[in-house]
Amino acid sequence: MRIGLLTEGGYPYVSGDARLWCDRLVRGLGQHEFDIYALSRSERQEDEGWVPLPSQVSRVRTAPLWTAEDDGAGYGRRARRRFADCYGELAAAVCATGGTGAEATPEADRFGNALYGLAELARDEGGLVGALRSETAVRALERACRAPGALRTAREARVPDLLTVVAHMERVLRPLSLDWYEDDGLGSVDLCHAASGGPAALPGLVARHFSDVPLLVTEYGVQLRTHYLTTGDAPPAVRALLAAFHGQLAAEIYRRAAVITPGNSHARRWQEHCGADREKLRTVYPGMEAARFTDVGESPECADPDTLVWVGRIEPTKDLVSLLHAFADVRKEEPKTRLRIVGTPSGAEGTAYLAHCKALAAQLFPDEAEGRHAVGRNPVTFEEIGAPEVPTLAEAYAGGAVIALSSVVEGFPISLVEAMFCGRATVSTDVGAVVEVIGGTGLVVPPRNPRALAEACVALLRDPERRERLGAAARARALELFTVEQNVAAFHGIYLEIVSRCPVRRVVLDDTGEPLPFGVPAEAHVPGRWTDPAARVAARGGPGWATGRPVRAGGPVPATEGAR
Repeated sequence: MRIGLLTEGGYPYVSGDARLWCDRLVRGLGQHEFDIYALSRSERQEDEGWVPLPSQVSRVRTAPLWTAEDDGAGYGRRARRRFADCYGELAAAVCATGGTGAEATPEADRFGNALYGLAELARDEGGLVGALRSETAVRALERACRAPGALRTAREARVPDLLTVVAHMERVLRPLSLDWYEDDGLGSVDLCHAASGGPAALPGLVARHFSDVPLLVTEYGVQLRTHYLTTGDAPPAVRALLAAFHGQLAAEIYRRAAVITPGNSHARRWQEHCGADREKLRTVYPGMEAARFTDVGESPECADPDTLVWVGRIEPTKDLVSLLHAFADVRKEEPKTRLRIVGTPSGAEGTAYLAHCKALAAQLFPDEAEGRHAVGRNPVTFEEIGAPEVPTLAEAYAGGAVIALSSVVEGFPISLVEAMFCGRATVSTDVGAVVEVIGGTGLVVPPRNPRALAEACVALLRDPERRERLGAAARARALELFTVEQNVAAFHGIYLEIVSRCPVRRVVLDDTGEPLPFGVPAEAHVPGRWTDPAARVAARGGPGWATGRPVRAGGPVPATEGAR
């Protein structure tokens, strides 16, 4: 079958979210064809280029989310009226809702109808970029905020707040203006697989609306939760309006998706809160490469029994400050213990946080010397992967007997799974999906509690047999649940399930435009050229323009694209 893989800020670019996961999925499902539809987040990401793509990728189409020129679509009076009506309905649905999930149900149809009305307008008139930025949009949002029954906080919105919200909504709705929905684009795939919610899933919604293509949504980090975490500094009216907008969009995505695959129970609970039907949910853990950790995992004796290791991306949410204070308590009980912090800072904020942590470490642990003529050495070291001391990620985990995770915010803890592959005992804070991942094979303590973190570390440092038991159990659990193989097998089964339940109905037309009975044999979904090159294919149940420009089964497309 042909899969339309929808991404935002990730695959196939060299840097970005879910890049490795998408690449492993595509390479692992070589029996299928993939069309990649990617939204980029920055000019730098585009300049960095793509990862090498396997042969099963038939095409790649990209579009930027970070910039958009006015499409120059000149709307006539009727088109302007259509836009005002659709956008006004969208704004009214956003302002009238006070939450997500069941609380937003009365406005769900209103929001969805307005969204698809905008998509149809973009298809008919050539784009929405200029209209979504226009004064008409701002005035429509202002009227919705002042209408009876609107959110109390929304009524307090001022002009700067309205401009901020309109600009943000234009960016999120930008995929509506793309030319990806023709019969030779997303209208020709058998399944759309969105690698995240939000803007990445929006093309899948439009393809479902126009061509009845089923949609699969995978979320390892719920977009709505991410929005809540990143808009804390915005004015109250802006936060309320954007939260309502993203909540309505998430609810619509979950309602229209054939299957939703959260990466863990933590994400699953968020999706249920946003209105996802439990019957559509299938938990699929991320697939990670275990082979590079095999040597370390099979040699637990190589660990330094007096060393704690922390590995990850350095930023405030990792709460290294609490870890350093906890290590100060550990040193009081076990004076020989060392702490190795291995990671790189994330952006300017991470760089500043790293400098703060280094200063705190120097204050808490002044250089210590074993003798009068010896040179002192701080028991805390800050290192990076690739340095002479830590040439590889596996060797970073190999250097310690206990791996610590001190985060206050965490989705799926990748570093924890890597430590489990290495057969290391772990001490983690109870955030995100940590408890689900650990499953009883490590110690878990409350976040922001240095004393509890220190006590757990000391308990494992003093008990090598317990460390060995926990490490062996952790490795067995990781190999069972978190490998690439289990991830690929799960999605292969889900693809077949969706296509068997929600096949894309296509009508084959002959040269005269008449329906050709039995024109689509059962083999049409098998890679290869099984259909008559002279036949024409049109989507059944789609909009009127679908039958006017049918796809030719053997038309001017690459050789790997002929199967239907």
